[in-house]
Amino acid sequence: MTNINDLLIGKGEAQKFLLPGYGNRHGLITGATGTGKTVTLQILAEGFSKIGVPVFLADVKGDLSGLSQAAGPHRKITERIEKIGIEGYQSRAFPVVFWDIFGNSGHPIRATISDMGPLLLSSLLELNETQEGVLNVAFKMADEEGLLLLDFKDLREMLRYLAANAKQVSIQYGRVTAASIAAIQRRLLVMEQQGAESFFGEPALELADILKQDLSGNGIINILAADKLISSPRLYSTFLLWLLSELFEELPEVGDPEKPRLVFFFDEAHLLFSTAPKALIEKVIQVVRLIRSKGVGVYFITQNPLDVPDSVSSQLGNRIQHALRAYTPREQKAVKAAASTFRPNPKLDTAQIITTLGVGEGLVSMLEDGGIPAIVDACLIVPPESRIGPASKAERAEVLARSPQASKYSQNIDRESAFEMLRKRVAEQTKKAEAEAQREAAAKQRRSASKSKPKRRATKTEFEKFRDSTLRSLGSSLGRSLTRGILGSLKKYF
Repeated sequence: MTNINDLLIGKGEAQKFLLPGYGNRHGLITGATGTGKTVTLQILAEGFSKIGVPVFLADVKGDLSGLSQAAGPHRKITERIEKIGIEGYQSRAFPVVFWDIFGNSGHPIRATISDMGPLLLSSLLELNETQEGVLNVAFKMADEEGLLLLDFKDLREMLRYLAANAKQVSIQYGRVTAASIAAIQRRLLVMEQQGAESFFGEPALELADILKQDLSGNGIINILAADKLISSPRLYSTFLLWLLSELFEELPEVGDPEKPRLVFFFDEAHLLFSTAPKALIEKVIQVVRLIRSKGVGVYFITQNPLDVPDSVSSQLGNRIQHALRAYTPREQKAVKAAASTFRPNPKLDTAQIITTLGVGEGLVSMLEDGGIPAIVDACLIVPPESRIGPASKAERAEVLARSPQASKYSQNIDRESAFEMLRKRVAEQTKKAEAEAQREAAAKQRRSASKSKPKRRATKTEFEKFRDSTLRSLGSSLGRSLTRGILGSLKKYF
């Protein structure tokens, strides 16, 4: 017996549903280009929204902005409604908030350098092991002393400080070379030219703002404009990983809820697994495994099921497979791999059917009661209630104008952070050094006049003076060093 909150996916021998209680068990949508993956993602987003579950997804082609608009009448939609036997189908728009790292097609979405952490930032900058070690030293110093790295200029200033004090820093934190610092600075310049600088800063995204419902109790669908972002695949995948890590670190444990707290769609998942270093992939696997207990469902979308490592794929209980082509040996291998992931149906040759599915058809296997994968079935996928295709510029502008986040994230904030504090410290140190030099010169003159032998006294290095003054000034306001989670993102305490 079905529940009113069960998400209708399609119909094969019978109607197939995704049970909300297993929505946080993750999922996988695969298929060749043009076979219907985007529409499947759209109907899942609609289904979760209708039961009050917020959604976050990246719109890499611009088509998913149509979620904000009601579907128009269409003969093929009417025919599919009748074939599937959908009751109560209603064309409608869904509550949508548009986001955009570049601030052009949605509200600016930002994170701080400190929030992202050295692991994800090293992946973004494509640093080697030695360079990553130097970046870790910069973060270690900043974290221990409570120096917030908010944007690129903060990180550059921190790196400049390391270069100027490389000898003293190396004694305490490990070898820091000018060559490694220069390489990191060059990579920052490259990322800046690709537009990454606009992502780092404040106000940083507050997770509560993507975990909302509208006044009718529908989950808000958060759409990240990614048509431009996808041209920088490392920035795209790193941003989504950062957001996933923030959810993992900040959300409380809820076990297995009646429905997810949030559903997160990771489109073009091959970009993550093909570019991230092995150490980062291991962390991703850990987060995917554990974030389920935070009530977050993660759904990967990609063309080829082989794009997703077995260690991740094994955790994806809800699966929809659209058509695959089988012309090359790799494609034939992908078909066999996809077929082997389903619970067999004695009435179907799964591998054969994968190559003959039409547009909007898919092999469906959702988790049943007890968390057991259902026997796979070839299904017609339900049509969306919102528009298939993009919203117009005017329609998008209207949605943005009435968004509850319109004023909160529109203006960039540049508060005092590592850049200003380090510059201030350097200025103070220079002033003190000049005064000390004057005192020493005067003392030397007096000693010379009296022909007395000067006494040697121990002096602190400039690095030690910096640390002492910084800790004194920050100790009263922070009281503790900053700490980081699995993917290196900053844990929030204030």
